[in-house]
Amino acid sequence: MASNDTQFNDKEMNLTGHLTELRNRLIVTILIFIAFFIFGFIYVEEIYHFFTSNLDFQLNILSPGEAVWLYFTIAGLVALVGTLPILAYQIWAFIKPGLTPKEQKASLPYIPAIFFLFIAGLVFGYIMFIYLILPFLLSLSEGMFNEMFTTEKYFKFVLRVTLPFAILFEIPIISMFLTSLGLLTPDFMRKTRKYAYFVLIIIGTMLTPPDFILPIIIAVPLIILYEISIYLSKIVYRKKQAKHEEFMKQDSV
Repeated sequence: MASNDTQFNDKEMNLTGHLTELRNRLIVTILIFIAFFIFGFIYVEEIYHFFTSNLDFQLNILSPGEAVWLYFTIAGLVALVGTLPILAYQIWAFIKPGLTPKEQKASLPYIPAIFFLFIAGLVFGYIMFIYLILPFLLSLSEGMFNEMFTTEKYFKFVLRVTLPFAILFEIPIISMFLTSLGLLTPDFMRKTRKYAYFVLIIIGTMLTPPDFILPIIIAVPLIILYEISIYLSKIVYRKKQAKHEEFMKQDSV
């Protein structure tokens, strides 16, 4: 009876320790998010001018609330991007005790990869917006309307285009991670390739104006990204299979 009580107390202490560690890591992440938010809030004006310096039109606000919205949106985006690698590291550090040394070493590069792919997605989405989507939209109203763009609607549209690309650029990392967990295989990704292409074209259509060419232009890099994901998934799958075969040989001996 006493041993059962001891085991129960050990489990309870272990659970309490994990919850305490999780709380501490969340607090650290939140504090860093706040720090980046303050940093972004201080430099909102510089960031705003950076994103609007090449525009051929003037942005307007219709109410003081739009200026407040702009400050919080830009500061929030800076905080999100800045905190992303910290959040990824905190998650990795939390699950690290349950990983083998090899798994720890193999999974650590995921952290900078997540960050750089997110940035790459934002940059790609913004380039597509500035050089393809926006000129196309402006060409539709040329000579027909008196154009007036509000700051809030403009940046909402920019975020609507760029953030999905930032998320979609994480596909290679997600595929590698799911493959390492045994939830995904390169064969499955190859078999569902045509469905994935169809979904990516639909996403390209949703992110661009109703035109025939633009969705295809947007979808092509995403399809290439999917093919890269299959290749990376194949590498992870082969390594996993090799480890499994090595373990079976050792077990049989």
